[in-house]
Amino acid sequence: MVQAAPFLLLLFLALGAHSLSAKKCSLTGHWVNDLGSNMTILNVNANGVFAGSYHTAVTATSNEIKVSPLQGSQQRGPNQKGQPTFGFTVNWSFSDSITVFTGQCFMDDEGKETLRTMWLLRSRVENIKNDWKATR
Repeated sequence: MVQAAPFLLLLFLALGAHSLSAKKCSLTGHWVNDLGSNMTILNVNANGVFAGSYHTAVTATSNEIKVSPLQGSQQRGPNQKGQPTFGFTVNWSFSDSITVFTGQCFMDDEGKETLRTMWLLRSRVENIKNDWKATR
């Protein structure tokens, strides 16, 4: 009986290690950022394509903020290792601008998922002379 205990412990450790590596970060769900903006991503399909909505808490316009549609894509390559890169576009429903986001989904040791993104916003300008101030 004493010899069986180490084998069971090794088997348990091997099974436990396998389940830890199987954790994958999922974009699907409801996300809130540190400024209070929130986003909902619906199902990510087999090709990595997804849609959803974005409700920003901040704006540079005086217009009433409205929920805006988003469309995106998640990288589905073999090297993602459960923490995928992704990008999405938000077509703002309340202004003449559009924002693209790119980022990565991370999962910490406790299983908490975090999105890290960068964004680029393009506003409409009246003419090409003002192009320099259209992108933030």
